[in-house]
Amino acid sequence: MIAIYPGSFDPITFGHLDIIERGCQMFECLIVAVLSNPGKQPLFTVQQRMHQIQQATRHLPCVKVDCFNGLTVTY
Repeated sequence: MIAIYPGSFDPITFGHLDIIERGCQMFECLIVAVLSNPGKQPLFTVQQRMHQIQQATRHLPCVKVDCFNGLTVTY
């Protein structure tokens, strides 16, 4: 089963990482979908946030990192 964990992750926190690790125990694949919202002024670019998540989750083979804009239902 595949799960999606959407959010801005600006920046990624230990709380986010805890949820990601728990999700990997429950699902075969966990997509961490980084929101790109032009209406907000983020601390980090989408690419920087994706890189931070990839580095923090490199020990979790079930994690895939992607980005999207708009509503989660359209992902």
